[in-house]
Amino acid sequence: MIFYKIISTSLGIGYIGKGAGTYASVFTCFLWYILLANGYEMKFAPLAVTLFLTVIGIISANKVEILWGKDHNRVVIDEVAGMCISLLFIPLSVKYIIAGLILFRFFDIVKPLGVRQLEKWPGGWGVMADDVLAGIYANVILQAVVFFNIF
Repeated sequence: MIFYKIISTSLGIGYIGKGAGTYASVFTCFLWYILLANGYEMKFAPLAVTLFLTVIGIISANKVEILWGKDHNRVVIDEVAGMCISLLFIPLSVKYIIAGLILFRFFDIVKPLGVRQLEKWPGGWGVMADDVLAGIYANVILQAVVFFNIF
């Protein structure tokens, strides 16, 4: 069970308490930039890692739900996966990463356009699905920003 706690809290970030989801998102942005700026392959590695985090997040959220209850605030692997989705296929730039963070946190907190309904899915699926959709929304907007060279 300790493995699932470590994964679901994203190496313990979830234990911070209030604002843990934001801290996990910021930490993800930092890692994303550091890892990709140091030569990791842009094409497939980020996608593979994001898919892995999403799947392991579903499994871990299912396991810790038995201990902590439905979508406990300690579970922040969903924010990590959602933040990764926000940044997929976006040029590596601090301005885009910050914009992705703001957009993702907006969609994750406000939960518009069907995001809130996904929380109702059972177990780890519900924990992860709303953040996946929030990440997709953020990514679509970022793709438009990049395409139209808005900033």
